[in-house]
Amino acid sequence: MTDAIAHAKRLIACESVTPARGAVFDALEDMLAPLGFAVHRFTRGDGPEGSDEEAVENLFAIRRGPEGSKHFAFAGHVDVVPPGDGWTSDAFAPEVRQVPGGELLYGRGAVDMKGSIACMVAAVADVPAEAGTISFIITGDEEGPALHGTRALIDYMRAEGICPDLCLVGEPTSVNRLGDMMKIGRRGSVNIWLEVQGTQGHVAYPHLADNPLPKLVAILAELDALVLDEGTEWFQPSNLEITEIDVPNRAHNVIPGKAKARISIRFNDQHSGASLSEKVAAIAEKHGGTALPIISGEPFLTPPGEFTQVIADAVQAETGVDPERSTTGGTSDARFLKDLCPVIEFGLVNATMHKTDEAVALDDLATLTSIYRKIAVAALAT
Repeated sequence: MTDAIAHAKRLIACESVTPARGAVFDALEDMLAPLGFAVHRFTRGDGPEGSDEEAVENLFAIRRGPEGSKHFAFAGHVDVVPPGDGWTSDAFAPEVRQVPGGELLYGRGAVDMKGSIACMVAAVADVPAEAGTISFIITGDEEGPALHGTRALIDYMRAEGICPDLCLVGEPTSVNRLGDMMKIGRRGSVNIWLEVQGTQGHVAYPHLADNPLPKLVAILAELDALVLDEGTEWFQPSNLEITEIDVPNRAHNVIPGKAKARISIRFNDQHSGASLSEKVAAIAEKHGGTALPIISGEPFLTPPGEFTQVIADAVQAETGVDPERSTTGGTSDARFLKDLCPVIEFGLVNATMHKTDEAVALDDLATLTSIYRKIAVAALAT
C-alpha cells in the first residue's frame, strides 16, 4: 500500500496534460527499472504544438519470464485532461485529506489513471519473475487525438515480435464501489461531417440563389429518424446524435451559400464504421450533400470466459463483489489493444474522473494493488 500511494503521488505531481512527455515517464521508468524491467521510450509525431501531430511520448517496459512462459500486459496512459478551475488545492500537488469514512488522495489523474498505474507497479513488485513475462504498455496520448500513442506502441511491439497473451487496461471502470464493474468490450465510434453546398443570394430573390439549409434539414431529419438496432446480448443499442450545426451567415437578408453539420454514432457489433459511413453518405447524397467520416474505433468484445473469471475471482477475493461484465461507456485504448490479444478494462471508481478535486480513496489503492497482483499471477498461470 505504501508503494502504491508513493507512486501515485509522484505521478500526480507531474504536470502531464495531454500529450504527455518527459517527467512523468522519467518517474515511471524510475519505478520499473529497479524491478527488473527493460524500459524503452520513444516519441512519435512531429507537428506543431497544439496540433494532432504534436509529439507524443510512449513507454514499453518488459520483464521476461522463463522461455515459453505466458505474457501478461498491463496497459494505460499517464496523460491527463487539463485541470480546469475551482480546485480546492493545486491539481498537481497531491494531497491526502481525511474525510468521513477514510482518507482520499487528491490530484489530477488520481483515478484516470495514474492511481491505477501506481497500483500496477506496486503489484508486480511482488510477482516473481519466474511466474512469466509481464509488460507495461503506457502512452502519453489517450486523452488527446490518440494518433501517436497506443497505436505507435503496437507498431513497436509488432516490429519487435512481442505479443502478450492477455492484456488488462487500468481505466476507472468501477461505478459505485471498487470492483462492481469490468469492461469486456466497447462500442465503436464514428464522427461524420456533413456539408451541403448552395448558392448565396438575397432573400428577396430566392430564384437567383440555392438555399442549402432545407437540404441539410432533410438530411438530419432522416438520420435522426434512423433506428440502427435494438442492441445485442452484450451491447446496448447503437445511437446516432447530431452534435453540431454550422451556417456561417451573419446577415439576416442573405441566403447562405453553405451549411454544415456533424453527427456522432456509437455503434455495437452489428455494424462497422465503414457500413455506417456508407449509410450516412447515401442519405446525404440523396439530398444533395456530402459526408466525411472519421472512424475512431470499431466495436469489440472479449466474451466471458477464462480471462473474465480470473478478474472476477481476484475482485471477489479482495472485495466480496462479483463485477458486472459490461460494454457501456465511451471508447478507450482497448479498441487498439484488442488487435493484439484478449483485453479487459478494470480499475478504480470513476465518479471524479475529469472533474475538479479528482480523488481516490487510499483504501482503494491498497485493494486494487492486491487485485492486480492476483490477476497477474493467475493470468500467467492460465
